[in-house]
Amino acid sequence: MAATPPAPEAAAAPKRRGSMFQSLRIRNYRFWFAGQVLSNIGSWMQRMAQDWLVLTLTGSTFAMGVTVALQFIPMLVLGLWGGVIVDRVRTRRLLAGTQTAMCVLAVVLAVLTLTHVVQTWHVFVLALLLGLVTVIDNPAQQTFVAELVGKDDLPNAVALNSSTSQAARLIGPAVAGLVIHAVGTGWAFAANAVSFLAVLAALALMRVGELHEGRKVAKAKGQLREGLHYVAAHPTLLWLMVLVGVGGTFAFNFPVLLASYTTDVLHDGANTLGLLNSMLGVGSLAGSLMAARWAKPWMALVLASGAAFGLLEMILGVLPVHLWLFIVVLIVTGVVAVVFNAVSNSTTQLSCEPEMRGRVMGLYMLVFLGGTPIGSPLIGWFAEAYGAKAAFLLCGGVTLAAAASITLVLSRIDRASVEPRVEVPA
Repeated sequence: MAATPPAPEAAAAPKRRGSMFQSLRIRNYRFWFAGQVLSNIGSWMQRMAQDWLVLTLTGSTFAMGVTVALQFIPMLVLGLWGGVIVDRVRTRRLLAGTQTAMCVLAVVLAVLTLTHVVQTWHVFVLALLLGLVTVIDNPAQQTFVAELVGKDDLPNAVALNSSTSQAARLIGPAVAGLVIHAVGTGWAFAANAVSFLAVLAALALMRVGELHEGRKVAKAKGQLREGLHYVAAHPTLLWLMVLVGVGGTFAFNFPVLLASYTTDVLHDGANTLGLLNSMLGVGSLAGSLMAARWAKPWMALVLASGAAFGLLEMILGVLPVHLWLFIVVLIVTGVVAVVFNAVSNSTTQLSCEPEMRGRVMGLYMLVFLGGTPIGSPLIGWFAEAYGAKAAFLLCGGVTLAAAASITLVLSRIDRASVEPRVEVPA
């Protein structure tokens, strides 16, 4: 029988908190935060290096889109089961296994590239295997943040966790561009392999007794269906998932969009692509720190930031060709994109019971990342056929339309069913 969520409580407008970095007072979270900073830098180095490697091998943005799609197809097909596993198994143990597996895959790609035997199909296979690992790793990482800090500090911790990725977006692509230019693509993959050791060390040093571990559910039939019914019974979760899915499929496809813009519009190479990714990271880091100051998530902010995100991407598509003008708008786009992402994430986690959080976040990650296998090749093909500017207009326009439509739908639902329930049992 499907679990029915308790009646949601009306949420007050968000209030400012005194400390932007309050979650860092928690010892276990400090270890996790430090490990994530280093690991995410390595991951962003690999993302750019992998994109550039595929472009070098094939000369095709469509092939790059296929690579991204293969990495996210497992999430589309198996993402819900990943959430079920997270609800059953201790999260810290799961993360130790997934981080080790990703380290091994990075080592393999580094060796293939450094020995000059790498072929496009090698990258495709390794991207698919990485996707299989992330089916479990992504929902596990999302729920682990709640276990590290508890419900009171969760919005702040989610935003700070996002800041590690955004700081890495700022640093990683720039370092990757320099590494690729100086010593070759393979060394960027090697650096990523080493970076996973930081997360594994953080997990090993944590005090298990200080974790806020929720009750794990025993293996039983119907648990996946139970999670779907749970989301369907909660309007905030349901429509939030729809908006996040549209954003993940279209607006967040920056690897394809920026690579296409670099080659098609700016007619430049890896250094410029690294610069654009880093400037997007500047805005994203600012956005994550801005979101860290909100005490509670706010559904109106989710909708407004989603609409603004789409509008800014459309503006990127109509700007005159000028590198620094594009960068200025790109930075603002990064701010709004991460506010949308962080507030959506914390609203989702605080709107569900702890024993359902793995399945709910599994669905969240499915719609956020699972749309990429559809969006990446579509956008890559569209950019090749109609140009990078048209691709920005498409992605931004679809996202803006979705945000506006969902706002109208929710406005017709009783307000008590729209606002997120932000208090859950410890």
